[in-house]
Amino acid sequence: MKIGILATGHAPDSLKTELGDYPAMFATLLDGHGFEFETWDIENQQFPRTVAQADGWLITGSRHGVYENHPWIAPLQTFVRHAYDAHIPMVGVCFGHQIIAQALGGTVAKFDGGWNIGHTEYEFEGAPLALNAWHQDQVIQIPDDARVIGRNAFCENAFLVYGDRAFTLQAHPEFEANFIEGLARTRAPGVVPPDLIAAACDALDTPIQNHAIAQRMAQFFQLKRP
Repeated sequence: MKIGILATGHAPDSLKTELGDYPAMFATLLDGHGFEFETWDIENQQFPRTVAQADGWLITGSRHGVYENHPWIAPLQTFVRHAYDAHIPMVGVCFGHQIIAQALGGTVAKFDGGWNIGHTEYEFEGAPLALNAWHQDQVIQIPDDARVIGRNAFCENAFLVYGDRAFTLQAHPEFEANFIEGLARTRAPGVVPPDLIAAACDALDTPIQNHAIAQRMAQFFQLKRP
């Protein structure tokens, strides 16, 4: 099964050499499930010709907001709607979670409660789940087709499913502790409150469950569809 990775952002240059870029992180996360991958650099306006060029699509995180005026935002939303209409499965992570929601009629905004970074506890499909997160924006109104399957007190719409067409999450299962530490050094200072940075660094050794969500993502892509 071919998964097309739509890269809507990139890791900081200072971290990329040692820890890799986002598409490589997702390929590592989903290793062992029989997927092959091809990446399109959406941030630099490199789009697939059609939604049929992959069997499933994965939209990455980004430092950009889905409501910002970048030339690739509107074409990406059109692509999402076309893939959705064609019943080609999509998985969205952080920015990907938000752009799918916005493209399908939801609302995304900067959350009044501020930032959430590092180790985060959720309730997902009735069970506790720990993942790393890194965001201020949130889906504040879900599309009509979406159903909430995971949340916490800070992020009410943290995991969404759209039938068998899309599965999206606000957290970052592709981020390991070393990448959170790197972001805390490179992107957080002057942007994220110092107490949140300190708390994220203090929790770097706390276990997370990336592989559980990788399994869930793989199962979603591999669902038998009409």
